[in-house]
Amino acid sequence: MSNGQSNGQSGGQPNGQWYPPEWPDRIRALAAGELVAAAPRRAATVLLLKDGADGARVHMLRRRASMAFAGGAYAYPGGGVDPRDEQPVRWAGPSREQWADRLGLTDPAQAQAVVCAAVRETYEEAGVLLAGPTADTVVGDTTGDDWEKDRQALVARDLSFADFLDRRGLVLRSDLLGAWARWITPEFEPRRYDTWFFVAALPAGQRTRNASTEADRTVWIRPVDAAAGYDRGELTMMPPTISTLRVLERYGTAAEALAAAPAQDMTPVLARARLDGDQVVLSWPGHDEFTKHVPADAPPRAAASPDAPGTTEDGGAA
Repeated sequence: MSNGQSNGQSGGQPNGQWYPPEWPDRIRALAAGELVAAAPRRAATVLLLKDGADGARVHMLRRRASMAFAGGAYAYPGGGVDPRDEQPVRWAGPSREQWADRLGLTDPAQAQAVVCAAVRETYEEAGVLLAGPTADTVVGDTTGDDWEKDRQALVARDLSFADFLDRRGLVLRSDLLGAWARWITPEFEPRRYDTWFFVAALPAGQRTRNASTEADRTVWIRPVDAAAGYDRGELTMMPPTISTLRVLERYGTAAEALAAAPAQDMTPVLARARLDGDQVVLSWPGHDEFTKHVPADAPPRAAASPDAPGTTEDGGAA
């Protein structure tokens, strides 16, 4: 895509790229040495997939407009690593050492924590649990008052994920995840995350639900439809979200996407910002689509966040 189309536009029309109005000032402050970059916190997010008659669909949630970070934007279930995610845990699938190599980490314990965070956050925010009684089984129905009590305890951090698995006699199925991408929040953002993106298929017998207090809507949607909504400026997304969606478009089924995961590039993507005269130029290496040239006097554009086309959690047409 040419620079003329990558300034927050697609085909001459504004797209749905999330871009806070305070970023240019923060970029200038960082360039002037007036802003100290915060250390990024480790995080994980999961592109949960299921097959439909017209191709694979991905589970997305819309962040509440009141959220300080990316309010109104569509994203995937995920969140920060809990320090207790490094606790010894019932484990199945590739070893922690193998995961460390795949995730670009030197410490197997940190790799375990990232994988645990991916599984835990998917359960906390979508009610889907990638774990089973044995190394080759997965739990079925995860609804009911007893499951909900444990889920809320995890959200409140009153219960560690390791203790949750132990009390239920479950094994974490790391083999059900495929590492997909890694993005790091720009240095000028006050809340920064080093986030690993994973793909996983919805286990048989389970269904998603909006269990997140940070989301006002969830939807199952074909990646091509979500990307088209972004291109039209109808759906707001952050660059990592739309980037991973565009890659998912290549695969017709959840199994195809999972099989393709080992070949995905896990090189961390970190935005670069520079001043060019009175303009701020923001770019993500390897992703020219997201390059933005923002004049000093450019007015902020309101984020669009209407309903996405797809299937809502109650099965109705969105």
